[in-house]
Amino acid sequence: MFDFKQYMKNQQRRINEKLTTLLSKNRQNSRLLSAMHYSLMAGGKRIRPILCISAASAVNINHVDVLPVACAIECIHTYSLIHDDLPAMDNDDLRRGNPTCHKAFDEATAILAGDALLTLAFEILSDKALSYLPHLQLEIIRILAHAAGPYGMIEGQMRDIASETRQLKENELEQLHNLKTGALITASVNAGAILAKATEDQQEQLNAYAQSIGLAFQVIDDVLNVKGDPKRLGKAVGTDTDLQKNTYPGLIGLDQAEERARKLVQQAVESVRYFDNQAEPLRAIANYIVRRDH
Repeated sequence: MFDFKQYMKNQQRRINEKLTTLLSKNRQNSRLLSAMHYSLMAGGKRIRPILCISAASAVNINHVDVLPVACAIECIHTYSLIHDDLPAMDNDDLRRGNPTCHKAFDEATAILAGDALLTLAFEILSDKALSYLPHLQLEIIRILAHAAGPYGMIEGQMRDIASETRQLKENELEQLHNLKTGALITASVNAGAILAKATEDQQEQLNAYAQSIGLAFQVIDDVLNVKGDPKRLGKAVGTDTDLQKNTYPGLIGLDQAEERARKLVQQAVESVRYFDNQAEPLRAIANYIVRRDH
């Protein structure tokens, strides 16, 4: 039997140790680094970097070490959370049960900490000491830049803000979520697959898996914002309604939104049916996404 909790715990430990090492390379004891460390080590579940590692393992158990890429992905994700929480965006006071970066420090420091984490990610990805083939290293940089930039996550955030004054159609909401949340999740899986030298068929199957769980993840986020426990979530609930955001529960109802997430997870698991037991972590992560309560 696959022990999902122990697997997650082991991978989180590896990622956290590597992130600590990467941050400690700069010996300056600065306010900026303190803010970066505060947000990066605030207890995240590390889903995206673990997906990168798990995808590589599904292709080749003896794959090249993808941990640096996984950590770069977490830096990108954390930067996006810092900026999402800012007063000009979602104006959140809590993240993972702790004051958000701009509350713990100040707004200017939070902006710079986010900028620095994004920049650090690409410093990590472009390090010439990495043992990747140069053309694969360049491809990873390209797909992560695409996912994080104006054709991915940032465009999704822009659409999220722009749509607060109008009701989206379901296909528009799906596109928004695929950009804002799904793009980086899909890139995380694809990065692991590429570094493990997946075949074209394997890449297609893993890409389909990633797109399904990426949307499912955001649908469940929408659901938890309605009925989640603030103590478990570590942040306030009901904020989507307060900000007049477009969500799946608001558009199709809570029950239908939960059913939509379940179907997406079923699609994800079906997408990796031809992989053997090495893909068990991917299947477990998909099922975790639909069951999670924080």
